Amino acid sequence: MFTTDIIQEEQDLTYLKWSHIRNSSGTAGTFLKSESTLDGIKKYYKLSNFDQINGVVGHECVNEIIVDRLLNILKVDHIHYQLINAVIEIDGREYTTYLCCSEDFKKAGESKAALDNYYTVNHLIGESHYDFCVRMGWQKYIDVMLAVDYIILNRDRHGANIEVLRNPRLKTIRLAPLFDHGLSLMYSCITKQEVEQYDISEDKRCQNFIGGFSCYDNLSLIKERNLFEGKLNRKDKASIFEGLDKVLSRQHIDKLWDMIYSRYKTYEKL
Repeated sequence: MFTTDIIQEEQDLTYLKWSHIRNSSGTAGTFLKSESTLDGIKKYYKLSNFDQINGVVGHECVNEIIVDRLLNILKVDHIHYQLINAVIEIDGREYTTYLCCSEDFKKAGESKAALDNYYTVNHLIGESHYDFCVRMGWQKYIDVMLAVDYIILNRDRHGANIEVLRNPRLKTIRLAPLFDHGLSLMYSCITKQEVEQYDISEDKRCQNFIGGFSCYDNLSLIKERNLFEGKLNRKDKASIFEGLDKVLSRQHIDKLWDMIYSRYKTYEKL
């Protein structure tokens, strides 16, 4: 079983071939992806923000495991990630960095399509993205997603970051578990000064397929409350950030926790 953990012992992953994927949200930087198949199991790898001069400079991969652990606590269906300390090679140069890894979430016989493309083909005239999902029976999923995206301030929930999984033979259709949360939390903060100055309550502009550009305003779309089966408590800080003190500063961790918990409590009060 694929587990959410951190592999601290340095791994040699120089055999991976990386492709350059420009960040869809328009922020600066390049995000590199790779994949491998071993014993029939397909795995996907992602790097944090990378540039040719400074190497891997971001911590988007760390955000993936933070959100993974948060969603475990809230009992939300999602893709699990591992955070791996690894040596990689890009364009003939080696780098030591933390990257994240996940397994293929498609079941046998399933094909995937981006929700925005699926909507384009199947929506009714004048039907909003949200109402389309309600008609398809996905209201609870979308409501949970909107709540999660507010709590973590996900800046990149575009239409390809929500996937439709179809099995024509079994005539099944479902939305993939939540995935891709790197561009959330305080992903833009690289320096100590940026961490200090970051406003954890600010409603920053986000790229959302469902709703508008405000994660806070999008909460008004939610039709029901008490969406989460689990509950976040102050004691959960330890489990969410376990092992990350080797990756992030204590100042950064404390501010990330304040952001997550305060935004969670704001959601609860609505």
